[in-house]
Amino acid sequence: MAADSPENFRLTLLNPGGHDREQQFHSAPAPGEGPHPPINFHAFAASTFAAFHRDVHRALAENTPVLLLLSSDFRASERALAELKRQGRVVAVSLKETGLHQIAQQLRDPAKLSRFIKIVTQADGCVATTLEAAEIYQRVRSKHDPATVAFIPTPYPIEDQRWDFSVPRNEQSGIFVGTREWDVPSRNHFAALLVARELCEATGEPVTVVNLDGYKGRRLLGELNFPERKLRLIEKWKTYPDYLRDVARHKIVLQLDRSHVPGQVAGDALLCRIPCVGGDGAIERIAFSKTSREVRTLNEVASMASDLLKNPELREAVVAESQERARERLSFEAVRSQLAKFFAQFEEN
Repeated sequence: MAADSPENFRLTLLNPGGHDREQQFHSAPAPGEGPHPPINFHAFAASTFAAFHRDVHRALAENTPVLLLLSSDFRASERALAELKRQGRVVAVSLKETGLHQIAQQLRDPAKLSRFIKIVTQADGCVATTLEAAEIYQRVRSKHDPATVAFIPTPYPIEDQRWDFSVPRNEQSGIFVGTREWDVPSRNHFAALLVARELCEATGEPVTVVNLDGYKGRRLLGELNFPERKLRLIEKWKTYPDYLRDVARHKIVLQLDRSHVPGQVAGDALLCRIPCVGGDGAIERIAFSKTSREVRTLNEVASMASDLLKNPELREAVVAESQERARERLSFEAVRSQLAKFFAQFEEN
């Protein structure tokens, strides 16, 4: 197998001791197929028709390069790296949770920080799903070749028509609030809800919010006094395809997340073929730069969202541009090519 041949390249994902079920991606999965949808780090395995494992010996049996995920207290990851290197495997590493608030929370413990530095330094390289994580890895690996750290966004199966969840324009209405965590300050969930309420009052468009906090969440939402019958709650866990079908019925996704995350909210919007407004995740900045990176204040976000709600042609233009950018940089094919090029350098050494 030529490591730099995108059509042949395969990358095994390993989350040692993790809870996700092991999964083989012999081909691009259809919606609802398999125990885990091809999103987040599973998407790297799916885009390269490879496997997601939690057992190091099964990962070794794949006979491919490995992307080792760092989670929990990093002990299992540290042991896995040692075993993989003993067997001569090429190993890149990545934190499993890469939002800035998540990185800070994980590395505030001295023992975990020590293991993190050791692992990142000893690995062949690092794959970062955000630019901010890449900068952190670069500084930890200051004595290594900068090319051994790469920002590669999580892919989405944009090119696969089975993953096109779009619905006709006349079946779309309202605003889908993309955040749901009240207790993570950088999510800015409360501010997003305020903007959504303002838009609802001004345009009459209904608002959908995911509430998985039960009575507490309903009580918090009740304090915001949305117009009567204009607030819809999703309060039960849904399969990923069913969730996307819900999202696709809206005109826009709205968020104010400032966590510098990989960007699943925007990724969901890509699959649903609707605009994503606000947010600063990696996917937002690549695919929805005009409706995220260029709108920073609450007033700017509200103004952009209002224009999109009122103007179907503007929505279509934003969707068309986001799809073009996604095919170039975020599709399974595009990311598989980026991964193949990155890992080829280690095969040559």
